[in-house]
Amino acid sequence: MSFINTPVGTAAPLLAPLVTLNAWTLVMQTWMYSKRLPALSRHKVNMDSSLSQAKMEAMLPPEIQWPAQNFNHLHEQPTYFVGTILTLTYLGVNDNVTLAAAWGYVGLRIAHSIVQATVNNIMVRFSLFSASSVVLAGLTAKAASLVF
Repeated sequence: MSFINTPVGTAAPLLAPLVTLNAWTLVMQTWMYSKRLPALSRHKVNMDSSLSQAKMEAMLPPEIQWPAQNFNHLHEQPTYFVGTILTLTYLGVNDNVTLAAAWGYVGLRIAHSIVQATVNNIMVRFSLFSASSVVLAGLTAKAASLVF
């Protein structure tokens, strides 16, 4: 691979959006705990291991659950983004269109997170998710065109 001995940031620019999305996931984890842990005490949630997750979640207001739900969402479709970006990086892809698409995907996912964790407007979330899905499909098509 030609990018192995190249200075960081020049040969594998697609890794920056990947690392950014990973860092954002950690931000959402912190946000989740900062909302959830105080709420468990405030709402006197019994941490009984015999209770199902759904029953425990029902003891907290929805707005406390929104960051946790988004944290879980960041472990779903974005995992395909990670695989696709690693594939494109391995193949040496570093064109500006692909890089812009990768950053676009990350921006849309961050916007989706903020909407879900704050106001949870379903139609706005759906629009952001749909747009990010189209971008991911484009990135996947780019990878597929190079692999097959």
